[in-house]
Amino acid sequence: MTRAVVFAYSEVGVRCVRELLSQGVEIAILFTHADDPGESQWFGSVAELGREQGLRVETPQDPNRPEWVAEGRRADPDFLFSFYYRYLLKAPWLDVPRRGALNMHGSLLPKYRGRAPVHWAIIHGEPCTGASLHYMLEKPDAGALVDQQAVPILENDTALTVSLKVADAAQQVLHRSLPKLIAGTAEARPLDLAHGSYFGRRRPEDGRIDWRQGARAVHDLVRAVAPPFPGAFTDVNGCRLAILETRVDGEPARHAAAAPCLYAMDGAWYADCVDGRRLKILQLAMDDRPVAPNSAPASLSKQPLALI
Repeated sequence: MTRAVVFAYSEVGVRCVRELLSQGVEIAILFTHADDPGESQWFGSVAELGREQGLRVETPQDPNRPEWVAEGRRADPDFLFSFYYRYLLKAPWLDVPRRGALNMHGSLLPKYRGRAPVHWAIIHGEPCTGASLHYMLEKPDAGALVDQQAVPILENDTALTVSLKVADAAQQVLHRSLPKLIAGTAEARPLDLAHGSYFGRRRPEDGRIDWRQGARAVHDLVRAVAPPFPGAFTDVNGCRLAILETRVDGEPARHAAAAPCLYAMDGAWYADCVDGRRLKILQLAMDDRPVAPNSAPASLSKQPLALI
């Protein structure tokens, strides 16, 4: 029987752990993260899945400590798999498995290496992204590619909808690649990193809207960080407004000379942007409460409101 040490988290982790089990892989140790109560849990729990399956589940703060690597060696795995695990595994771990260490990454490598690949792809207006299974090196997301599968990013897709598409793609990639890995027939091609890109992690503050950008760029940011992620925001008249859902409107800016600006019209919120286009704001909130145009507080009553 093929044995593996697995590091996994989030929905990709759940789907891929299930796939390993369905193909008869013995998971000697399942490393995951303790869920953060302050984080929206839109995804399944790897820890719960592991315990339901009777697996050894570990949640170390630092998996690279020598004692954990020693545990991995004692497990004597054929493979090491990392499925959306949030810590970088260092060189000693990569030497543990006899037949290789592989990672599932949420982009079409070599594009969008690094952290938050789905969010970055949406922010940059990409028409597609995907899931890539590749061998691990010390350098993140840089090892030879075994397989990948693309998924479309539609105009109004959010990070949640795309993340679920990527999770589906990840499971499909593993489903067709795992038998070849076990049989020793899987091919891999080096990644040309010169034709790729690398991005770092994102923080809630990165959701601040830059109104110097055009309507489509603002819309892409809004959908890239929309709930259950922290959300996009802007400050108007001393008020912090959360802009949680938008559409690029077919009508041109109504107050082009005042753009960028916020205003209500016909029972809806709009933002005119510097490129002469406007956004219809489907969800606008203040202090975690929706703000309807007909019940806006006095601080938002004067319109149009400057956004810079």
